[in-house]
Amino acid sequence: MSLNHLATRFGCSWPWSTLVLSCDGRVVCGCADPYVQRVLGDARAQTLTEIWNAPTIRGLRADLNAGGSRFCGDCPLKLPLTGDAAPRVRAVDAGPLPSRLYVECTAACNISCFEACCAPETGITRTRQAGMLDFDLFARVVDEAGPGLARIDFFNYGEAFLHKRAVEMCEYIKQRFPQTYLYTSTNGLALSEAQAIRLVHSGIDEVTFSIDGAFPESYARYRQRGRLDVALRTLRTMADEKRRAGRDLPFLNWRYILFRWNDSATEMDHARRLAAEIGVDRLTWEITDHPESAYSRRFAPGTPGHAAIRREIWDDNNLGNAIPGATPRARIDLPARVPGLPLLGRRGGRIRLRTRVRNLSSRPFPAQATYGRRLVRLGAQLCTPDGAVANRDHARAWLPATLPPHGATEVPIEVPVPDVPGRYRLKLDLVAEGIDWFEACGSPTTSRPLLVW
Repeated sequence: MSLNHLATRFGCSWPWSTLVLSCDGRVVCGCADPYVQRVLGDARAQTLTEIWNAPTIRGLRADLNAGGSRFCGDCPLKLPLTGDAAPRVRAVDAGPLPSRLYVECTAACNISCFEACCAPETGITRTRQAGMLDFDLFARVVDEAGPGLARIDFFNYGEAFLHKRAVEMCEYIKQRFPQTYLYTSTNGLALSEAQAIRLVHSGIDEVTFSIDGAFPESYARYRQRGRLDVALRTLRTMADEKRRAGRDLPFLNWRYILFRWNDSATEMDHARRLAAEIGVDRLTWEITDHPESAYSRRFAPGTPGHAAIRREIWDDNNLGNAIPGATPRARIDLPARVPGLPLLGRRGGRIRLRTRVRNLSSRPFPAQATYGRRLVRLGAQLCTPDGAVANRDHARAWLPATLPPHGATEVPIEVPVPDVPGRYRLKLDLVAEGIDWFEACGSPTTSRPLLVW
């Protein structure tokens, strides 16, 4: 393919990691294909292995290695290459199967979001050759891909839980492949109380509720035909059942798109109070530039408003939280024997550091967690003298127990000394395993020079 036919050069990582199963069985390579225009294959007639290794996707990978592909069309997942930047070159053979799979139960929805590409009025359901995903097809695809899947996103377009067997599908995934991270996003309007309780016990890892407003009138301006009281009732049912059953999963997000009609301080503060009272794990704001007539000017990127809530925005980091005090923050004290002197270590050896960690937030830091995710540990990152990270996972230390809000504890950490003599820097931070480092949401870190001899 000649790049002269492309307006811009771009790259993309999706064809090396992810496939999307549409509700009619056709397979596309990205989640931003509402009308199934970039088809890689058909799971009704092919195995997923055949689709993943077919000439269509191999050709796409080869094109992307050269800087772009006409196959991609207007896909918004493309990453433009600026200036003389070279495209990242990866093997055209991406392995036997993808590591991530999106499962679309249906393209139908029970509401109509204002000027959304997937609103029923756009005719999106007519672009599918079936209204609901066949359960046997679903099971066959999951059984084939499951052993190598790190994650399944149980949603795409439409409302997943309109499918009568959607909760059963979640149970099937976690019973067959409990190691796979299972995530879904929902408007919360299609689940009965019994289904919501059953979903809590399905083993699903994370559920995001899309609720764009804290008052009924503003909520319904975007989620047309939706009812705020029903969405919040479903969210509350799941939070209550988690507490009653003593479960740490599923992790419950409330994601709130900011528009010009729901971005007042009054309404956003009401959402914060509601989220805290219900027991939501995380409330975040979503920033959009669509529709043109509706997006929040107050919180547009580059404004003081955006800067003020930056750490509470969904796409900024994986830990920030709009619930007051819920964003994880910590202070890590590392006493120095002689202030100003670097840490000393013999090359190839180990040094043991005594630290004191204080929880500065209103949520506990769990020392244990289901499937090893979201537990909090102390980490030591090896850096160059100017602070650039050389090894982010240089060392870890367990908390002795769950650290309560505003509590403090001693945490010793044993740090390997590099084999090469010279000057380094050690940076200490806390990490929610499998999620993010605390620094990403604004928590302070502690660092010391390290001299290796």
